[in-house]
Amino acid sequence: MATDLDGTALRTDGTVSPRTVMAFGKVEESGAALVFVTGRPPRWVGGVAAAVRHRGVAICANGALIYDLHTEQIVESHLITVDVLQEVVAQLRANVSDLVFSVEYEAGFAHESDFLLGGLDRDAGTVGVDSVTARPCAKLLALHPGMSADELHATVHELVGHLVTATHSSRRALIEMSAQGVTKATALAEFAGRLEIKPSQVIAFGDMPNDLPMLSWAGTSYAVANAHPDVLAAVDHVTASNDDDGVAQVIERIYR
Repeated sequence: MATDLDGTALRTDGTVSPRTVMAFGKVEESGAALVFVTGRPPRWVGGVAAAVRHRGVAICANGALIYDLHTEQIVESHLITVDVLQEVVAQLRANVSDLVFSVEYEAGFAHESDFLLGGLDRDAGTVGVDSVTARPCAKLLALHPGMSADELHATVHELVGHLVTATHSSRRALIEMSAQGVTKATALAEFAGRLEIKPSQVIAFGDMPNDLPMLSWAGTSYAVANAHPDVLAAVDHVTASNDDDGVAQVIERIYR
């Protein structure tokens, strides 16, 4: 069982409902693997880990980091190298005006001064572009003040898609870039392979474009009702929205 968090298993306010906590417990009690597959960095997963009583494994940063919820440790990393990071930022800066950048490291986060932060990052350090590209990172983020998310994603993919894998999971024009070829699907496939789990045995849930590789790879795919139109068009099934515990509703039917 693999599920995205924000917009999928989590409610809009970022909480895990008691019903969903109970449903996750049913998965593990059955002996099945429970995997959270999220764009979130590990530092944003602590509250979720506590809510689900440290069950399972989290694939974080769109596949770049594997995080053991039981030990709260990163156990595997796939990072963007410094030379690639520098080239990507230079190419995007030269071709798209008004872009601002931030970087997600294995431990920590940094951003340029004009990067508009979300609530969970308000205490993050401000750095210049040279510092943004100074060391390998799990995820490079590019934010534009005026473009749509889909428009910016298409532009970024055209310019640097040969260097990094770009996706998005936000309603604003915020593009998330991982090392080339790293996606939620590649990380989930590696994890499943180690447990000798076939794609046909995997049920996956998602809501945004960064979930599409995982949903395509899994044998059975679900979108929550509030999902992005591209996700709704791609999945096998649609369940109720995140605020109506759509993931839990499916789990309850499977694990009685």
